[in-house]
Amino acid sequence: MRIFGVILAGGQGRRMGGADKALIRLGGRPLLFHVIERLEPQVERLAISANGDPGRFVRTGLPVLADTAPQGPLSGLLAALDWAAALGGTHVVTAAVDTPFLPDDLVPRLLLAAETSPGGVAVAESDGRLHPTSGLWPVTHADDLRAALAAGEARVQGFANRLGAAPAHFADERAFLNLNTPEDLLCAEAMMRGGPADGETP
Repeated sequence: MRIFGVILAGGQGRRMGGADKALIRLGGRPLLFHVIERLEPQVERLAISANGDPGRFVRTGLPVLADTAPQGPLSGLLAALDWAAALGGTHVVTAAVDTPFLPDDLVPRLLLAAETSPGGVAVAESDGRLHPTSGLWPVTHADDLRAALAAGEARVQGFANRLGAAPAHFADERAFLNLNTPEDLLCAEAMMRGGPADGETP
């Protein structure tokens, strides 16, 4: 079993004023670097899924995978499955670039959950919510995904459901906090300082 990883960095950050989410700074560092730090030790190889100028990520030293037909994060997943398969990878673990607090046991727990899935697929779950962009996907599903995209599938959870994805439970719901707005960013800054998150009592 060879587990590769991909960071889905194709979001346009509309609620962040159109900024490139991957490069938005949290604690003085781009969000992308927080996710690399969390995910890279858990996988054999890591890549970034993003369109546009790959040069903006040159400092990471990671390959940048562009979509052949951009249709959202599922297109990024397909590019990652094809990339991993060509290099002998058996599975891809996905993570969104705006989830800087990913757990350091994400991959082993996804693998454990995937044992109960007919398709060998697992997605993270916390506090009763599924987080399908944090998932484990066998590369053998690349053609299934190609067909799903051709049929108009646009939702990661929709594709996961087709494959009978199993939930991998994580107790800390903040591990999958995704930063969509400036308010979310302020909340994350408070968490990094050890202060209360938005809505918590000091």
